Amino acid sequence: MFDKLDFIVKKYSDLSLQASDPDVLSNQPVWQKIVKEMGELEPMVKSYKEYKQLKGELADTLEMLNAGGLDNDEKEMFKAELSELESRLPVIEEELKVLLLPKDPNDDKNILLEIRAGTGGDEASLFGGDLLRMYMRYAERRGYKTEMIEHDENGMGGLKEAIVLIKGKGAYSRLKYESGVHRVQRVPETESSGRVHTSAATVAVLPEVDDVDIQIDPNDVRVDVFRSSGNGGQSVNTTDSAVRLTHEPTGLVVSCQDEKSQIKNKDKAFKVLRSRLYDLKLQEQNKEISAARKSMVGSGDRSERIRTYNFPQGRISDHRIGLTLYKLDNFMDGDLDEVIDALITNDQAEKMSAGMEE
Repeated sequence: MFDKLDFIVKKYSDLSLQASDPDVLSNQPVWQKIVKEMGELEPMVKSYKEYKQLKGELADTLEMLNAGGLDNDEKEMFKAELSELESRLPVIEEELKVLLLPKDPNDDKNILLEIRAGTGGDEASLFGGDLLRMYMRYAERRGYKTEMIEHDENGMGGLKEAIVLIKGKGAYSRLKYESGVHRVQRVPETESSGRVHTSAATVAVLPEVDDVDIQIDPNDVRVDVFRSSGNGGQSVNTTDSAVRLTHEPTGLVVSCQDEKSQIKNKDKAFKVLRSRLYDLKLQEQNKEISAARKSMVGSGDRSERIRTYNFPQGRISDHRIGLTLYKLDNFMDGDLDEVIDALITNDQAEKMSAGMEE
C-alpha cells in the first residue's frame, strides 16, 4: 500500500510541475486534463501526508517518553498524547485503504433511472409512481437536474414505466445501488377489508453514455414513428411525434413519446439506446458485471427484492445489508442518504476484503 502511495505522491508532484509549464498553460485542454487528474489524486496525497506527519509525531512522543528524567505528571501527559495519536492512526489507515480502492469509471456520470411496475397489478403501478416521486425528490435535495425521457401511466394514475435522466456530478456513484426489485407492503386504497397487499416495482440505474463510449451504426437501427398515446399537450396526440427504435443486432427496443417534437423524441430514444448498449458491453466484458446486472432487476417477482417498504409499520428494510429504519415517510420524501451511505460503506468493505484475499 505504501509503495503505491509513494508512487501517487511522485505522480502528483510531476503533474504539479507540468501544470505550471508555460507551454501547458497555453494549451487549455491539456492543462484541464492535468488539473482534473491532480484533483483525483489530491485526497490520497493529503491523507498520506497527514498519515506520515502522525507517524512522526508518534515516534517523537515515544522517544520523549522513553528518554527518562520525567516526573509523574510529564509521564502522564506524554502517555495521554501517545494514546490519542495511536487512536487516530488506524482511522487514517482505513481512510487511505478506501481512497486506494479502484474507482468505478462511471461514478461521475449522469444516470438513466428506469422504473417499471412489477407483480401486483394496479397497486404495483401506484407504487412505481411513488418511487418516481421519491427519486425526483432525492435528486432535488442533492441539487441534481432531472429530465423525463419516457412516462407511461395506466388508467388509475399509476406508472407502467418511466425513464428519467438525472444529471449531476456523482449521480451514478450515489444511485447505482438502487437497482433491483423494490417490494411494498401496504393496504391499497381500493381494499375495503383493510388487508395488507404485497406488490413490487423494478428499478434499473444505467450510466449515461455518449457517442465516444458507444458507436451506433445507423444501418443497425430501425426507426418507426407513431402517434403518441400519452399526455403532453394538444399536438402530442394528433401528430406522428412518437419514436420507436429497434436495434437489429441485439433486439433492444426503445420508445419515446414524451416530447411534441419527433426530433427530440428521437434524440432521447437514442440516448437510452446508447446507455443500454453500453450496459450490454459491460456484461460481455465482465462476467461478474453480467451476473450483477442479471440480478439487478430479476423478473419483477415479489420474492426477488433488495428492499421492502412496509407502510403499516413505517419501516424500510434493505435486505442486502440487513438495515432496517423506521423512517418511511422521510424516506419516501427523498431522504435516502442514510441507506445509500450504508450501502457505499458495505461495498467498500467488501472490496477491501476481496483485495486482501487476493
